[in-house]
Amino acid sequence: MSDNIRGKVIVITGASSGMGEATARGLAAKGAKVVLGARRADRLAQIVSDITAQGWEAIAVPTDVTQRADLQKLVDTAISTYGRIDVLFNNAGHGLPPFRIADTDIDTFDRMLQVHVRAVVLGMKYVAPVMQAQRSGSIITTASVAGYRAGGSSHAYCTAKAAVLHLTRSVAA
Repeated sequence: MSDNIRGKVIVITGASSGMGEATARGLAAKGAKVVLGARRADRLAQIVSDITAQGWEAIAVPTDVTQRADLQKLVDTAISTYGRIDVLFNNAGHGLPPFRIADTDIDTFDRMLQVHVRAVVLGMKYVAPVMQAQRSGSIITTASVAGYRAGGSSHAYCTAKAAVLHLTRSVAA
């Protein structure tokens, strides 16, 4: 990891476990100011406590990425605390076991799209004006090989990851 992230403000969704947590800890250790969003407030509090005990900077904002107000609050809190956002890492997500299309529960399918696609759109929408005003910023979105290749994962997950890959390319164009 490069040292050029020292002092950068990095907002991370899905920060209470897995890749989001590991990224938050690693970036904080390199001097980034991390703003952690996830649903599990207790886990966020523990991670922030661990990070700040090392003398590094972190804050937590309990966030359900399917809720517009929560994502807006995550962005607003980063701005009110640090005055800028240098990176948004859209990382929140979950998987599903494979199931047949005939057995698809539409509410489950919709939830997959809300978490993996709609939340990414909202995150991008809310940070774009901030980054445009700063004339700098980066948006990173977790994708998957499942977005390129069907099979091995549920069709809901494959569809969501394909959508987020195309969304990210479209926004970057």
